Amino acid sequence: MFLDKLKQQLKENEYRFIGEETAFRSAVLIPLVQMDGEWHILFEVRSLTMRKQPGDISFPGGRIDDADATPLEAALRETHEELGVDPKTVTLIRQLSPYVASPAFVVYPFVVTFDYNEIIDSYNIEEVEEVFTVPVKWLLNYEPYLHVISVQTTPASDFPFDKIMNGAQYQWRSHAMEEWFFDYGKYTIWGLTARILKHFIDIMK
Repeated sequence: MFLDKLKQQLKENEYRFIGEETAFRSAVLIPLVQMDGEWHILFEVRSLTMRKQPGDISFPGGRIDDADATPLEAALRETHEELGVDPKTVTLIRQLSPYVASPAFVVYPFVVTFDYNEIIDSYNIEEVEEVFTVPVKWLLNYEPYLHVISVQTTPASDFPFDKIMNGAQYQWRSHAMEEWFFDYGKYTIWGLTARILKHFIDIMK
């Protein structure tokens, strides 16, 4: 009886990683659009007036709200708000593996297609400075370059050192964070957008 109940409880709480239920969750689209008979990936440049990360390059999408039934629904809603794309005109190709930046932050990417003409002169200038596309063929032949950032763990002043072996002398591990860069004309794609992009391109290769 106990094991049967436990199996049901575990089935009802199938998270992809421990901490997912309390993490800051967002969802993005990787939009494939056709231009002059060639497939491109579409990107946004965040508005220069945005409070967070103005001018950064990103995929359309954003935070998953409680009212969103699924991560895909959130990505479609945000894309409609940013670019004016009707969710009904978006074709889902495949969901990619989630990008887990930390137990407190996860991004769910979805590869989709829609008509580029739908967003011409229709994007929200309060959120989007401009849009641009990069040919898939170019991305398949481009080698992004890597820089590594060292991240050091620093406990808060009220951390209970008396509860752990070696106390304040405990040797915290530092870890390296990879930052990939794609330079395309005047644009530099980096950060989590570049990590998700590289994962997608590696799959295609």
